[in-house]
Amino acid sequence: MKAVIMNGIGGCDVMEFVERPEPVVTAGHALVEVSLAGVNFMDIGVRQGMAWTEIPNPKVLGVEGAGRVLSVGDGVTGLAVGDRVAWVYSPGSYAEQLSIPATSLVKIPDFIDDRTAASVMMQGLTASHFATDFYPIQPGDIALVHAAAGGVGLLLTQIIKLRGGRVIGRVSSKDKVAIAKDAGAEHVIIDRDGDFADEVIRWTGGRGVDVVYDGSGPKTFKASLEVLRRSGTLCWYGPVLGGPGPLDIMGLPKSVKIGYGVFFDHIHSPELLRERAGRLFDWIKEGSLKVTSGGSYPLNDAARAHEDMASRKTIGKLLLVP
Repeated sequence: MKAVIMNGIGGCDVMEFVERPEPVVTAGHALVEVSLAGVNFMDIGVRQGMAWTEIPNPKVLGVEGAGRVLSVGDGVTGLAVGDRVAWVYSPGSYAEQLSIPATSLVKIPDFIDDRTAASVMMQGLTASHFATDFYPIQPGDIALVHAAAGGVGLLLTQIIKLRGGRVIGRVSSKDKVAIAKDAGAEHVIIDRDGDFADEVIRWTGGRGVDVVYDGSGPKTFKASLEVLRRSGTLCWYGPVLGGPGPLDIMGLPKSVKIGYGVFFDHIHSPELLRERAGRLFDWIKEGSLKVTSGGSYPLNDAARAHEDMASRKTIGKLLLVP
């Protein structure tokens, strides 16, 4: 089978499209034919040596996708050959086939197509965690969403609106304003350098926002703190761009709360995975949640997908097609 590996740590030049042995299904696993694989910033982090360091190179990239069950191993119940399934964390998803623990699979309902399912697992569950668990949005809350035209940002904005909140979106360029507003952002700030605090404070009448969702890296950290109301919450996420460095907890302003949002804390059991994925699917069926495609690439062009994502030029979800 064909797959995309990384043969070392580094830039996109360490990625190769190669022939690999077909996986063998084992007990507790299902063998899946991959129809689409999601591209995530996490994949870039793995390529740069920020994760999976315990797995020797060469290794197959990717963690998310959708496909069809080809066979099931001993002990697997509730899955059958031909079932359409999606997954959110199974290393090696940039491939034509993959053996996946059955507990990591979610059946795709008939009203959801493979492309939508592959697009919503990682980023949708992340956005759901942020807005319903990490900081449960209440009616009237105002949130600042960084990268509001990105895959997480667009879904997060919609979920905040579903819960009665209001959104200030921050985007990197003028051409992303309309899509952020279409998702529900009431006000959109164009900024690439972390110079957004004054505009947020003005728009909120000097009060500040209830919560900031910031995956934009160290350059936005200080301003994100500045725009919080008293006792506001900063949800920090996304390891690829790095952290803010050491913090003096006694120097934090306005009794704010800071945390690092990790979606595994939202779906720490198979039951929660299926429940939360089912809620996303239901929102999509109702028309309450729309998934924005940022484009699809042939599997052998995965390096270009990484380059485009890292450039911050893309919107929505990027997918690979084996």
